Amino acid sequence: MGNKLIVANVLHRPIRTIVSVLAVAIEVTLVLMVVGLTSGLLNDAARRTQGIGADIMVQPRGASFFFGLTSAPMPIKIGDRLAQVPHVLAVTPVLFQSNATGGGIGVIAGIDMESWNRVSGGFFYLAGGPFEGPYDALVDDVYAKANHVKLGQTLNLLNQNFHVAGIVEHGKLSRLFIPLSTAQDLSSSHDKASIFFVKCTEPGYTDDVLDTFHRLLPDAQIYSIKQYMTLMSSSNLPELTYFVTAMIAIAVSIGLLVIFLSMYTTITERTREIGILKSLGASKRYILDIILREAGLLCVAGIVVGLLVSLLARKAFLTAFPTLVVEMTFGWGIKAAALALAGSLVGAFYPALRASQLDPVDALAYE
Repeated sequence: MGNKLIVANVLHRPIRTIVSVLAVAIEVTLVLMVVGLTSGLLNDAARRTQGIGADIMVQPRGASFFFGLTSAPMPIKIGDRLAQVPHVLAVTPVLFQSNATGGGIGVIAGIDMESWNRVSGGFFYLAGGPFEGPYDALVDDVYAKANHVKLGQTLNLLNQNFHVAGIVEHGKLSRLFIPLSTAQDLSSSHDKASIFFVKCTEPGYTDDVLDTFHRLLPDAQIYSIKQYMTLMSSSNLPELTYFVTAMIAIAVSIGLLVIFLSMYTTITERTREIGILKSLGASKRYILDIILREAGLLCVAGIVVGLLVSLLARKAFLTAFPTLVVEMTFGWGIKAAALALAGSLVGAFYPALRASQLDPVDALAYE
């Protein structure tokens, strides 16, 4: 009896039901897209850093985990000092520059090809080859596909025209590479670098080399690549954590308020019906239960729609911005559903409580 009544109530006002379901769907979609985008951004950056093959990275104090936001205050000569430390095989400096592109903000890595090859093992070229001139550029296959870049094409980077000398396999640090000396000239950062990547003679010497580096450069940020991988999470980036938390709070508030308004309006319209139920012996608990179950049904429908919309939104987003990564995990799907359900039940609780406390005589007399 109760289930039939709930379904009938939901179907009786289709527009209100659709609005409630869409509100919960938007909540779920917003949570999954925000978390998916931030997680994808962090994890992709970590994977590409790991893909270099270095054992240690050295940055100036206060540098951002996001390399594109890192300035270049470190003298290039520091690399020579690092290279002299026992058990260091090679050191390569990198200078990062941010470049506005048609798909957003791209990060360009200025590299010294000789030392880069020693640390990373070199690029795998899908077309073309290494730099031959100061205004040659390399792009990875993901960037090339997303922006329809061909070998030999001219790209405008940092307000300069660059010749695409090679297309490389993705997975090493950046999607765009130019000669280090050119990056230094264009940014007026002569003899400077944003970061140094260090390759040890054997991975087992990493801790010993780290200890030596910390004594040699006490003011620098020095991490093993394994440490960096563990640090690349939103919990270690307070600004990102605040942003994600704020967006989730907004999403939950949307679902809560819409369910609250929907249930409150429902109670107002069904006052006489509730009075009839109570006159027939329905208890306060029964009325409370039936309202909360109706809210739960709307929420479950909204969650299902939200999950489907999230998948479609992810596909559309990656079509528009193919160089970005949106990671949607089963765990966050469960969390988004739980947040939506909790918000809906909280939003429906007061209307349900109010309905359960209606006096049958007053309810039957309600116009």
